[in-house]
Amino acid sequence: MLTFKPVTTSDGGRLRGYYKTCAYGLCEYSVGTKLMWRTVLHPAWAEENGCLLVQNYIEGKYVFDYPVAGPDGDEEAALQTIETYCIEQGIPLIISVVPESKAPILLSRYPYVKVSNIRTWRDYIYHAEDLQNFEGRKYGGQRNHIRKFKRSYPDAVFRPLTGEDAPAIEVFWEAFGQEFGKNDFRAERELVLAKKMLRLVKKPWFFAGGIFDGDKLIALSLAEKCGSTLIIHIEKALYSYEGVYPTLVQAFANHYGKGIKCINREDDAADRGLRISKMQYEPARLAPKYYFEPLNELLCHVKDIPVLRTKRLTLSAITEEDIPDYNALVLDGERNRFWGYDDVAGLGKPVEKRSFYDTAKHDFKHCSAVNFAVRLGGKFIGEAVLYRFNYRGDAELGCRIAREYAGSGYGTEAFAAVAEWALYRVHLNRVVAKCYKENAASFKMLSASMKKSGEDETFYYFEKLV
Repeated sequence: MLTFKPVTTSDGGRLRGYYKTCAYGLCEYSVGTKLMWRTVLHPAWAEENGCLLVQNYIEGKYVFDYPVAGPDGDEEAALQTIETYCIEQGIPLIISVVPESKAPILLSRYPYVKVSNIRTWRDYIYHAEDLQNFEGRKYGGQRNHIRKFKRSYPDAVFRPLTGEDAPAIEVFWEAFGQEFGKNDFRAERELVLAKKMLRLVKKPWFFAGGIFDGDKLIALSLAEKCGSTLIIHIEKALYSYEGVYPTLVQAFANHYGKGIKCINREDDAADRGLRISKMQYEPARLAPKYYFEPLNELLCHVKDIPVLRTKRLTLSAITEEDIPDYNALVLDGERNRFWGYDDVAGLGKPVEKRSFYDTAKHDFKHCSAVNFAVRLGGKFIGEAVLYRFNYRGDAELGCRIAREYAGSGYGTEAFAAVAEWALYRVHLNRVVAKCYKENAASFKMLSASMKKSGEDETFYYFEKLV
């Protein structure tokens, strides 16, 4: 079972093992963003298949970062792990902040998917040499501001910040607070989080630097190298020192930009002032962050459970009138030794008259399963259930027939009907099934309808393709 652990400061070194070489170039793929915004993003992490998996909880939804592979990481296996985890936990699969280079992989992976790419969250990416040199007419304003700053404050110098600079940083925040003129909640929250982050200036994952006018710290910045990108997490200066911001940007880029191709100054969070400021530095591009929400075929094609007819049977939705027979089927322990879909233990509460019926209704409403009643002459004699939709065109099919109707081929007939419906009406790519090796009856039923696709110590596996 995949287990996620909340991100803490002590996890920074482990996460850096993945982020330090990550080529995605987005701010979310960094230790700084995970730590600074953890009270907002609620990130939790796990390692699986040689990859870093991150689950966030944002505005009531679980969303996953795209997997970050280590040296021997298996990205495909990591995606499958996330998909399986979502199925098992009963939560929607959402993969967020997907870098542009990975978007085609997910577009080809999921037959039905909602995709968004909101302007607000795009990162501002600059060529490192542009911010280091400010060459050309487009940077004339920045050069003028820097010259004016140097004339006004000839003794001002840039130098790295260390843990010993904590007192100077605290004095800076007091002065910055007096000049801070924004009343926006998001800006105030960001300031609080930035103050906390600067307490981590001594951590080896971060690069920090500031401009001092004598002993007074008047500007500071904190960043992190991820691949060939320098990600700027914090950039603050005293507004009263005219020209200090472009001076800080250039000085920081020159000091920490060795071997760097790009500088990411993160998104603007829809702040008008930030947007204007970041655009004035002439970004090379605004890096998209794609939001993928795969859908299963039920949501797209099935509004109501249909009626299916075979030579001897009718398959339709389970009704309240079926509850006594349905309960008898489900609670036949010996008959259901090899059945796990709605196992009694899985209810998590005492069994009541409507427990299994309500579970079936709930699962269909939430597009996680279709439960068919198998009827002979109108009599409920069994169930066929299509479930475990994996977002990639597959679903699993199971069928069980009441003890007194077993041995007449009804299971095979019902199974084949639902499989055909799933492939040609729900538009699945593949229907899969499995049976315990000791379950000879199920093996016979599946062999009559499907092709054997493999086995392990416990199960035989089957599939039926379009």
